Amino acid sequence: MLLRNLSFRYKIPLRATVLVLITAVLITGAILAREYDQVRRDLFENAESMGRLLSNTLVTPLLHDDVWRAYEIIDSPFKGEESALGAELIMVLDTQRRVYVSTQPRNYPMLVPLDELGPAYADLNRALGNAPDLTHRAVDLPNAAQFHMVAPIVFDGVHLGTLVMEYPKSLFIPRFVSIVGRAALVTLLVLVVLLPVSWYWGRRMADPLVRLSECMGRVGREIPLESECRLYESKDEIGRAGTQLKRMLSELRQKQELERGVMASERLAAVGRLTASIAHEINNPLGGMLNALSTYRRHGNPDAVTARTLSLLERGLLQIKETVGALLVEVRLEGHALTPQDLHDIHTLVLPDVHAKSLDLVWDIQVTQTLALPSTQVRQILLNLLLNAIQASEPGGKVKCRLRLRDGGLLMEVRNRGVPIPPEQMNRLFEPFFGASGRGHGLGLWVTYQLVQQMEGRIHVQSTHGTTEFRVHLPLRDQEAA
Repeated sequence: MLLRNLSFRYKIPLRATVLVLITAVLITGAILAREYDQVRRDLFENAESMGRLLSNTLVTPLLHDDVWRAYEIIDSPFKGEESALGAELIMVLDTQRRVYVSTQPRNYPMLVPLDELGPAYADLNRALGNAPDLTHRAVDLPNAAQFHMVAPIVFDGVHLGTLVMEYPKSLFIPRFVSIVGRAALVTLLVLVVLLPVSWYWGRRMADPLVRLSECMGRVGREIPLESECRLYESKDEIGRAGTQLKRMLSELRQKQELERGVMASERLAAVGRLTASIAHEINNPLGGMLNALSTYRRHGNPDAVTARTLSLLERGLLQIKETVGALLVEVRLEGHALTPQDLHDIHTLVLPDVHAKSLDLVWDIQVTQTLALPSTQVRQILLNLLLNAIQASEPGGKVKCRLRLRDGGLLMEVRNRGVPIPPEQMNRLFEPFFGASGRGHGLGLWVTYQLVQQMEGRIHVQSTHGTTEFRVHLPLRDQEAA
């Protein structure tokens, strides 16, 4: 259960490690089995070679019934350094399978039948069979602690006796242990090399899956960017899944932007209706008060204090009227078309503010002909955006204004360097009075948004890394006039 819930970041390397270990164990086991069989075969071949040599040498003593000479022959291998190549006992049997001579005469006396020497030799006697066996062979009994090399002693086709050489099975152990040690060392060295490599490649294989899982896990809380997910790109299954996830994230972002745009439009439309209704209600008594002040000035005879008071009241009421008038945005498309001179006038109007803050104004106007757009409204939009950019720029900064024809309309881009707009304020940027400060009443962007909407255009703002850019696209009313 714990392994099932483990991350693929660790699960795949662990499985690769287990696979390497199992493979190493199986290969080592196969090598040990082959080496054990080779050691066994070498020992049998050496024993058979010695058996042939001794059986040929024993022909003459057996023909002459020379027991002492036979004893000297079979005892001679035990006097050398090789100690009969590991043999514990050598004995010669006559044709009736009785002990003719042995290297241990006290334990294996002469003329004693083979099957009477003990249970192991009784089994050996049964394994040899009744008929004389004229072939050299090894006899390995299952429950015996020794194995025997049997060599017939033959002269001119006549069976004279049988040579039996007894070897302990423990003779394999020293060489086998040595082989096991070497195999274990080699296996350990291989594992030292393969385990880090398998772990590294396992992590490399799991990394695309982990990234894909982490990116999908964030979708419920947010819509991550492609640069944040760093998905694996290829044509295999993981790569195709990552491609589909990118497409899904892109569609979700588009849907989210659309929903935000719809919600912002609905909110701004509701605020606009409410603001317009309030403005109309204020305008009615406001107009009456201004008319009353005008009538009193023409027909009354106010003293100096009263005149100053009436002048103060009139300026305050006119300021209220201007503020309320800014909330009532009405586009009159019957005004004259936009000309390059109208745009040049905007440049002249903003120059004092630009010089006051020592700004660098980049004026890139690629409009050289008259456009089928209402000049008054376009000038108001551009002026509001430029004044907003100038106000947001630091002294000595840079403001760029670029106008060009694109996609069947006029594209206006106003960019400035300064403190970026916080993300939490972006959704309320075009609401009335939201951006109010000591230098304005916060209606510039509101008026700009209303004018753009009424002209069926689009407005977009982007503020990142100290740069804020407003992009406004206004479709031309008459393509032929453009």
